Amino acid sequence: MPITLPADLPAYNVLQREGVMVMADDRATRQDIRPLRIGLLNLMPKKIQTENQFARLIGATPLQIELSLIRMSAHQTKNTAAEHMEAFYRPFDEVQASGEKFDGLIITGAPIEHLPFEDVTYWDELTQVFDWTQTHVQSTFGVCWGGMAMIWHFHKVQKHILSQKAFGCIRHRNLAPASPYLRGFSDDMVIPVSRWTEMKRPEIEAAGLPILIDSAETGPCLVEDPGHRALYIFNHLEYDSGTLKEEYDRDIAAGKPINVPANYYPGDDPSQKPQNRWRSHAHLLYGNWINEIYQSTPYDMAEIGR
Repeated sequence: MPITLPADLPAYNVLQREGVMVMADDRATRQDIRPLRIGLLNLMPKKIQTENQFARLIGATPLQIELSLIRMSAHQTKNTAAEHMEAFYRPFDEVQASGEKFDGLIITGAPIEHLPFEDVTYWDELTQVFDWTQTHVQSTFGVCWGGMAMIWHFHKVQKHILSQKAFGCIRHRNLAPASPYLRGFSDDMVIPVSRWTEMKRPEIEAAGLPILIDSAETGPCLVEDPGHRALYIFNHLEYDSGTLKEEYDRDIAAGKPINVPANYYPGDDPSQKPQNRWRSHAHLLYGNWINEIYQSTPYDMAEIGR
């Protein structure tokens, strides 16, 4: 079944061209079944690119999804047109005041990992979001910095600065093949990594949280937090084929020190076209997450969080 999007959102036409089932919101309201309500708190600078990436994954499931785009209330983006933000995004304070609830919420990463969490300009409001999820969201998915921020807020597991950027397509191990979130996963897999920080395995284990996916090279990747109905992923299965290339080219053009993303280009040659070797696992993970929400969320949304 389709994902419900505004017909004039850029992701609508992008996904439709790719064969993803999309439905305009006016058509969705004429159906009798209840769609799953998924929120996307988008902290990334390139809002439209990030919308496309996550809508592509959650729109590939056989359920009707209603996607709501959310932004921080006071923070103003400099990389996305104000008209786009005004047309498609609601500030969190408005969402909170409405009292509405969500079956799922994705909290994206943000390019601010060098800052202590408390120095982020919107940190106080973001902690309100984290606490609000416990009463208004059935399942929350924190991605990269978003996941690191959540695990710090709830468990005081700290992020650690790396001496050089973890960057490339890194092999990972499936540590929990019986987990419903890893249904259909291979024993090992390639996952895009792009970060200057890491989470340490002993500190996560000391917090009593199960690590589902791990890498000998870049450490924990996917962590489950059953007590807060949350998943934290520190890497980027949602990335498009060319996202690492865009980041590499951007840093080269800016004269920043950056290594060629490992195991990404054929022969590690940036003149070659990069290969996508993670797409299937990306669809599996987000499809499994949506399925777990569908199995557990109450039909009466007022019951979420109780």
